[in-house]
Amino acid sequence: QVQLVESGGGLVQVGGSLRLSCAASTRTFNDYHMGWFRQAPGEEREFVAAIGRKGITTFYSDSAKGRFTVSRDNAKNTVYLQMNSLKPEDTAVYYCVADLYIYQVQKGQCRYWGQGTQVTVSS
Repeated sequence: QVQLVESGGGLVQVGGSLRLSCAASTRTFNDYHMGWFRQAPGEEREFVAAIGRKGITTFYSDSAKGRFTVSRDNAKNTVYLQMNSLKPEDTAVYYCVADLYIYQVQKGQCRYWGQGTQVTVSS
């Protein structure tokens, strides 16, 4: 069982930055590929970014490319999402996910999900 706890969300102005963190409670964090999804009100859940076990391989949605950076610290059992140049359309609840298979992370068919953290970008 893996518990994921997100933090770092909040209210930010257009063009601002936020860094989300996700702490995982597991002794085998290194075994899991990690990722981030988001869901805006009335919208479907959307893939944002994923990162491989060693933190070398990363994947991004088109909307995240060039503005967001996913990273992980395996010594701290934590994955991060650095979000820059934020736009109103980035407003959503952001979820941290984990799975043993990277394709499951990319497809959103992850075994473990966090409870989410709200990000609101005001204009």
